[in-house]
Amino acid sequence: MKKIIYLIALISINSFAQSKYLTKTGTINFEASVPSVEEVKAENNSVTAILNSDNGEFAALVFVKGFRFKNALMEEHFNENYAESDMYPKATFKGKIKDFSMDMLNSELEFKLDGTLTFHGKTKQVNDVVISLNKEDDLISASGNFKVLVSDFDIKIPRIVRDKVSEEVQITYKFDLKKR
Repeated sequence: MKKIIYLIALISINSFAQSKYLTKTGTINFEASVPSVEEVKAENNSVTAILNSDNGEFAALVFVKGFRFKNALMEEHFNENYAESDMYPKATFKGKIKDFSMDMLNSELEFKLDGTLTFHGKTKQVNDVVISLNKEDDLISASGNFKVLVSDFDIKIPRIVRDKVSEEVQITYKFDLKKR
């Protein structure tokens, strides 16, 4: 009985010790456009992200079918032919902000973020992503961008559109994380 009480007390202390900031309305954009060709760009406004303010651990989850394009046909091709979103419905990022400290967040600061990005069933290590953080009251704003290659995620661009879609994809993100 004593062991159970100690275990419950330990779990309670650990769950209250960690400060988490969360959003379910974060934004991720990606662009794989080629100059002088129709824009290949999409946005997803329902991204879930969480930051553990005690240790700088950061994670984000996006449902791939949530990306919206200007062109409905392009969105259909993205989901069926490239992302294969029925087979791979989610993309995730899990990482840690280097040298993170809540005490430093009294103005907008840039940190480096290392982690893994999983998309299309493949996981790629992503290092030194610049993340800008700013804290106001119980809200932390996080934003930044980085580039990945479609080939890193085993996505094949058909020869017929190879000149219209970039091999390099620019990813931009913005999260307003509220204290939980």
